[in-house]
This record gives sequence, structure tokens and C-alpha cells, in this order.
Amino acid sequence: MSDSETTTDHDTIRKWADARGGRPATVKATEEDGHAGILRIDFGPKEAALDPIDWDEFFRKFDESELAFLYQDRTKDGKISRFHKFVRRAA
Repeated sequence: MSDSETTTDHDTIRKWADARGGRPATVKATEEDGHAGILRIDFGPKEAALDPIDWDEFFRKFDESELAFLYQDRTKDGKISRFHKFVRRAA
């Protein structure tokens, strides 16, 4: 696997997702009182278990949950990678 990076920068996360056709989403079963639950980037086709949300709501939940975005820009062989995950921010 190629090197990965971690960021909390909203612009970096959004540009990374947009470049791969990803859209912000939340897992339906984890939503509470109309608020986003577990966050996902949905690359399509749309999954029934996910609800699309806007980037403002996505980043509000991202910051409230003190998450960081671990991602890979390119695979070892140079192809665009969609590998990512949400991790806790370092203390």
C-alpha cells in the first residue's frame, strides 16, 4: 500500500472526495433526531443504508466527533485511490 496521510482540513477532505466522485453521507440506522450518525463517503451506486447529507452537516458532525480523515491519494502502482477511514484525532 502507498503512504497514507491524515487531515482535519475540510477543503482537503472535500477535494479528495470530489475528485473521486464521493459524496457525504450518514448511516441511516445511526441517525438520531434528524442529526447525522456515523459518517461515510458514498462513491455510488447509492447504498440503501446511507442517507446523503450536505457538506456543512457532514463537517459539523466530523468536528463534534473529533474525527480525523485518514486517506491515500494514490495506490502503490500510481492509480487514484479511494482508501480512507475516519479515525480519532490525536490528543
